[in-house]
Amino acid sequence: MRRPMFALARSPAFPASPARSALHLLPAPQPLPRWKRPLDVTLVALGLLAIWPLMLAIAVAVRLSGPGPVFFVQSRIGRGGVPFGMIKFRSMHADAEARRAALLAQSDREGLCFKSRTDPRVTPVGRVLRRLSLDELPQIFNVLRGEMSLVGPRPALPEEVRAYPPHALERLAVLPGITGLWQVSGRAEVGFDDMVRMDVAYVRDGRLSNDLSILARTAQAVLSGRGAY
Repeated sequence: MRRPMFALARSPAFPASPARSALHLLPAPQPLPRWKRPLDVTLVALGLLAIWPLMLAIAVAVRLSGPGPVFFVQSRIGRGGVPFGMIKFRSMHADAEARRAALLAQSDREGLCFKSRTDPRVTPVGRVLRRLSLDELPQIFNVLRGEMSLVGPRPALPEEVRAYPPHALERLAVLPGITGLWQVSGRAEVGFDDMVRMDVAYVRDGRLSNDLSILARTAQAVLSGRGAY
């Protein structure tokens, strides 16, 4: 039987009991600013009109790149410690999740978040998508569903959250974002401690001008490709 072109791959689900033990120090989720949801929905709707042909072309390229589905849905931790399925274009081989643990020692990034420039799980098409941050485009559907915002701290993996020091949990008080301060400041070149510092500063500010500034700087960061791999 032929697999559907737009099948989804899923990462393991987030177990509830470890989450409770890891998140008992989490601050109360912040209320959404009145401007944030209208800004997200308006920009995503306009963006979809412009980029749907690009997304279709990427879907075809991923499907032809080898066995596996077009989309990858990975369990991430959102606002208030609530898990959700973050959607990406698949940039890795189908067995990537099973091989992750064996590669953790090869991380090029300081701290908890694993990143490797030579990750053997990434497909040739996936390297191009990651270099241009195009693998992240399907997260606009997470934004439409209210699970993410255009701007905010990047959503963390469950195992990363379970290892967070207490001060890092503050980054979970707001909606996670497709882009944020660390993305426009070097992405994977920024260590975990600096990422947390930037995210906490963002959480504590919450001005519309910050979101607009980060969105404007994101285009430059994507074009430069700094820290994207």
